[in-house]
Amino acid sequence: MAKQVVTRTYTASIQNQQRVSDDLDSLGFSASKLWNVGRWVCDRVWSEIGHIPSHNELTSYLKSHERYDDLHSQSSQRVLQELAEAFNGWYGKRRNGDTRANPPTYRKHGDNHPRSTVTFKQKGFKLDTEYERVRLSKGSNLKEYWSDFVLCEYQTRPDVDLSTVESVQQVRTVWTGGEWELHFVCKVEIEVAEAPGEKTVGVDLGINNFAALAYEDGHSELYPLNCLKQDDYYFSKQIAHCDDPDSKQATRLNQKKSARRTHYFHTLSKHIVQQCVNEGVGTIVVGDLAGIREDEENDESKNWGKHGNLDLHSWAFDRFTDLLTYKAEMDGITVEQVSERDTSKSCSCCGRKHDANRVERGLYVCDESGTVANADVNGAENIRQKVSPSPDGEDRSNGWLAQPSTYLFDSESGCFASREQDSS
Repeated sequence: MAKQVVTRTYTASIQNQQRVSDDLDSLGFSASKLWNVGRWVCDRVWSEIGHIPSHNELTSYLKSHERYDDLHSQSSQRVLQELAEAFNGWYGKRRNGDTRANPPTYRKHGDNHPRSTVTFKQKGFKLDTEYERVRLSKGSNLKEYWSDFVLCEYQTRPDVDLSTVESVQQVRTVWTGGEWELHFVCKVEIEVAEAPGEKTVGVDLGINNFAALAYEDGHSELYPLNCLKQDDYYFSKQIAHCDDPDSKQATRLNQKKSARRTHYFHTLSKHIVQQCVNEGVGTIVVGDLAGIREDEENDESKNWGKHGNLDLHSWAFDRFTDLLTYKAEMDGITVEQVSERDTSKSCSCCGRKHDANRVERGLYVCDESGTVANADVNGAENIRQKVSPSPDGEDRSNGWLAQPSTYLFDSESGCFASREQDSS
């Protein structure tokens, strides 16, 4: 077993909730007010010059604003950073054809501000693990005197001991709808298994099959998105029937939809890692989708069709890759990301690149090498070969490229089964 330092987030309840709730409410309201001030500034700058301020620019603009001093300076910086990230995410979606994307909204309902999450970085908190207390800094505007702070008594799960972690990087106060809780973001030293082998597998993420896998020894797997698309259709219909999209019923439906998607990502990443352990895989190569919305020839937005564009923007590829990396490292498996450029156009057997090779969705045909393949599997094999190229002259039969095993997600059992098993 080897040791490795990783990042983990631990949730803790607040034992003196009644004593500190008013102070935490004030901090949460202050974060919402600062967000709204920043939102107004972004709107003005965008209207005037068509530019979205970065979080550094927002900090420079608002450092002297009275709302900035309602929180510790690092906490205020984090609020503005989240706002800048939200604006850039919206702009990226609109630029790439998602007409449904809306800019981040103001955090206000009438005259009421919601309780926003507040992040305290290392200068904004002091942790006492012996007595399980954490001291959170207030902004200067909220202090009755210079040393005023919020002292929270916390309780973690029985298996979590913050005194043993490498370091606590951040503390977040999070409103759950009924009370406040703490999230501790920590650096933790863990034991990880030795790599199960030296083989590689390529993973191609997409909007039809969420994942296609191509293994070094010559077999492949597909994981279709049918269940998530069914969920999207079902919940969209149910939410449309709600009188108010912000109603409690609509909120519950959105939360349930999000929870089901999260479960799918966790289950799929766990399943893939177990498959890799069984196959002796030591390296998972994942296509980096950072440029998936750009045309490879002229760097303009790629048109996936009306529904394709909407589907593409809805799947959390980055979130899944993070989960896959986190689970793989526990079993000693390394996850590498490589560019997906040309992987969908090139033949994985001869390397010839031509748009016409992909004759239709799901089918890839190369006249030069005679390869007939599932298009996503062909892409996954190209991704794999960027890290572990096949030896020149190696006879790699393309039968497995055209006939991958297909794993379907069973909503009742909450796990994956091969199509043959699923139908038996």
